[in-house]
Order: sequence, then C-alpha cells, then structure tokens
Amino acid sequence: MSARTLLSIVALLVMLTGGCASMQEAGDGSDAQALTFQQVKTAPDSVKGQAAVFGGNVLSGRRLKDGTRIEILQLPLDRSMRPGYDLTQSQGRFIAFQREFLDPATLPPGTRVTVTGEIAGSTTLPLDETDYTYPVINIKQLRVWNKSEDAAPRIRPYMGPGPYWGPYWSPYWRPWPYW
Repeated sequence: MSARTLLSIVALLVMLTGGCASMQEAGDGSDAQALTFQQVKTAPDSVKGQAAVFGGNVLSGRRLKDGTRIEILQLPLDRSMRPGYDLTQSQGRFIAFQREFLDPATLPPGTRVTVTGEIAGSTTLPLDETDYTYPVINIKQLRVWNKSEDAAPRIRPYMGPGPYWGPYWSPYWRPWPYW
C-alpha cells in the first residue's frame, strides 16, 4: 500500500470520526432518553427546560384559552418508543401541553401516545378528593399509536400451497435423483 493511499484512508477516518462527534454535540435525541420520568416527577422544577420523552395512556383532554391540556397516565416505553400495556408499571401521571390548537376529541381516553418535548415545571390540580402535582411537558412532537400498529404480524397458520410454493408443498422440493 502506498503512502498516498494510507494518508487518504487516515484522512477519511478523521473526517468520519469528527462528523460523528459533531452529530452527538448537536443533540440527536439521546439526551431526552437520559431523563427518566421518576427524576422529573421528583423535582420537575430542577429539570425545567430539558428535553424528555414520555409515553402512556390518555386519561383526558381539555381545551383551554392558551392551548390544549392532555392528562396522561405514564407507562414505560419499549425500544420503539411505544408505551407498554401493563398499567401497574405506571409511575404516575403527567400533563402534556400543546400551545397550538389540538382538538381533544382526536385523543379519546385510552389512546396510547408518546410525547417528546421540554419540561415546563409542574402544576397542582384536583384528583378525586386530593390535590396531585403533575409534571408538565410542552409538546414538540406527539405520536399517536393506532391499534393496527400494535397488532402482531400475521403468520400463516400452516405451510401450504401459495403463489411461490411448488407442487409438493415446498419451493425447494426436488425429486430424489437430484440429491
């Protein structure tokens, strides 16, 4: 290998490494992953302004003068950022606030959502016969999970003839002499 080729490979590696570092500095969303719901619930004012990603089931939505307030039962997120189904895994409730118009009828109770946004502190509202302090997140992105996306992939119940299957139930069937 010539010195010129080796030099060009080293230069390419340096450029690629520098590009990856600048992407991390720019904020690829990994900092939002680092903030847990428990941290925010414990001290919402100390993490004010930080990015967060939470998910759960919509409990209610209400249109206010300055935006839409969505009350959500927090549920842990899986790798694809979908909230889980086990309600006993919830660590509490939070409020997601949308400044632009959002019709609460589009998010009926039970809708599964993932909210990406910025922590705005907390608010205390009545919950049954007590007051509850809700962490508040200003919505930057709201992802609604449809029931069709939650369905398991369809699997054929049997291996049978289809458009790609040969005459003897297998596309790889060969008569004995060809073995």
